[in-house]
Amino acid sequence: MDEPGEPDLQRADARPRRGRRRAPRSSRAVWRRATAMVACGGLVGGLTTGCWAEPSAMPAVRDFLIAWEVGNYPAAAKRTIGADRAQVSAALGQVRAQLDAASLRLALGVTGQDSDAKAIDKKGDEADANFSVKVDLGENGQPWTYKGQMHLRRKGGKWKVVWDPSIINPMLKPGQRLAVQTDVPKRAPITDTQGRSLLREVGAYNVGVFPGRLANPQRTLEELSRQTKIDGGRRLDSERLLGRVRSAPPQRFLPLVTLQVPEHNALIQRLRQVNGLAFQGVHVPIAPVYAPELVGTLGPATADRLQQVGAPYQPGDTIGVSGVQLLQQRRLAGTPTVRIVAQDPSGKNTQVLHAWNGQQPQEVRTTIDPGYQRRADYALSGLTVPGSLVALRPATGEILAVANQGTNGRNLAFEAHYPPGLTFGIVSAEALFAHGGMTQSTKTTCPGTVTIGGLTFTSKARPAASFANQFGASCRTALAQLGSKLDAKTMVAEAARLGIGKDWGLNVPAFTGSVPPPANDAEKAATMVGEGKVQVSPLAMALVAAAAQNGTWKAPYVLKDLSKADQIPPTNLQSEAISSLKKLLSSSVRTGLAAPARVSGDVVGVAALPTITENGRQKEISWFVGSRGDLAVAIAIEGHVSAANRAAKFFTAPAGRAR
Repeated sequence: MDEPGEPDLQRADARPRRGRRRAPRSSRAVWRRATAMVACGGLVGGLTTGCWAEPSAMPAVRDFLIAWEVGNYPAAAKRTIGADRAQVSAALGQVRAQLDAASLRLALGVTGQDSDAKAIDKKGDEADANFSVKVDLGENGQPWTYKGQMHLRRKGGKWKVVWDPSIINPMLKPGQRLAVQTDVPKRAPITDTQGRSLLREVGAYNVGVFPGRLANPQRTLEELSRQTKIDGGRRLDSERLLGRVRSAPPQRFLPLVTLQVPEHNALIQRLRQVNGLAFQGVHVPIAPVYAPELVGTLGPATADRLQQVGAPYQPGDTIGVSGVQLLQQRRLAGTPTVRIVAQDPSGKNTQVLHAWNGQQPQEVRTTIDPGYQRRADYALSGLTVPGSLVALRPATGEILAVANQGTNGRNLAFEAHYPPGLTFGIVSAEALFAHGGMTQSTKTTCPGTVTIGGLTFTSKARPAASFANQFGASCRTALAQLGSKLDAKTMVAEAARLGIGKDWGLNVPAFTGSVPPPANDAEKAATMVGEGKVQVSPLAMALVAAAAQNGTWKAPYVLKDLSKADQIPPTNLQSEAISSLKKLLSSSVRTGLAAPARVSGDVVGVAALPTITENGRQKEISWFVGSRGDLAVAIAIEGHVSAANRAAKFFTAPAGRAR
């Protein structure tokens, strides 16, 4: 027979170090008996009864809790009476699975009661022990802590735990199991300036399971994972899904992935062949009405996506995977309400043991104006090459329209890295007016070829004329030569004053541009004409046009109530420089590449056709950057398509015209 108090196992952190050998069990037992006898001998004179006291119930409680915690369920069951040990072992072993628990911590006693005397109340051959439980629910939220109690009985001189399901939880009754209920609130909308949702309802299927009906949960979920490839091969994590399924109420439908029709019809048909999967047809607001590259999309919570959004979202949840849907996931989705329940097999008798209330979703309001957005979409319609457009209000910095055509889901309107070509002349001209002693009427030359610092620039030769005339004729050589009037530091500083390369405080991804300090005269001349190492996005150039129109650069914003634009101070430009710049841009739009955009007298702007080298091949970027009243716009198209013509379509399109 076992000795009283001799545990069958030790905690993991109590294992002997490698290389050290334990004494045989019999030797250790003899040593303990001898030690106890010596100790008693020292107490004979004063406290004889202490050595011959009846065995404590504490070792039995301690050993039971240790075995349960470390997962040695047969050893824990061995310490019990009153039920079949196999059933006890199974009941204890199911707790982690039923809660999808990351860990289980058990401790003798309860908070504020550390002594054994208080933890265990013994009366003759009966005893009651208090202990504490802490369950780490992992993705399901905060730890669950509660007080537990067990009854013990001394039988044959040894203390045993009297088995009862209430040991697992005081409220758990015979025949019941634990389960985790997760109630996900309805996702909040992303809205435009009129308060209308930027999402429309589409048909879809929620693909999931009824956990209690699965003959082989692991096989079903592995096949679901194998069939469901997302974004270039990423799959749902079948192991994490299995934990979720095992912890869910067996009778309730558990959605694991939402698939839109008709886009995913082929996948839906394949999944219908997987045993155990169930399908629920739904209509859900998940398809963007406008600006899909900005608004973003929803998709299944794969492992890498969960790393981005964090707890309490779980594998199989539908979450934002791009754009604002991802960036504002927690605000739009809120957080689920999680309940730990005890229920019988039918699920009808369910008792909530503990709950964590979620946070309600909140609407995200954008500055997207449906009228301007329709015009932007119409302006780019029919393009067979990538094109992007952004329009904003110079007086406020609010972005009114974001359009992308043929960009494969990329928001190039905000994030493209393009050379601006002569549209950067707006920046160069402002610097010349502010620091180079020039005006729009200063006479300049336009040779056919000019070499600066070993770098050759070409243009169609023109006779000497005002700077405004040379600018309007897109004379590269004139602007390249004028770089001698500015030092490199001034050029970079003026670009920053117009927002290029500056922190905008915009809470969506955007490229603010880059103007590296020119290292020599050649690089300075290339910078003047928007070539070399200069790169911008359409949004960056729209802000330049807005500053030229308004006289003040203001930080952009597209999400109301969440904007940090008010933390970015505006930059006031010299009034004389802005006056000359407006005349320059008005002259530019009358002739040359920008002329098609002049649909009315208040349109000003500049066009350009810089080239980029991609995969060893050259490609043109067609630009228009300008404004009309309190509206600034930038258009960039990857190909020999007139951006100025598209600007004209934008300025004149009926507000109700859609793509």
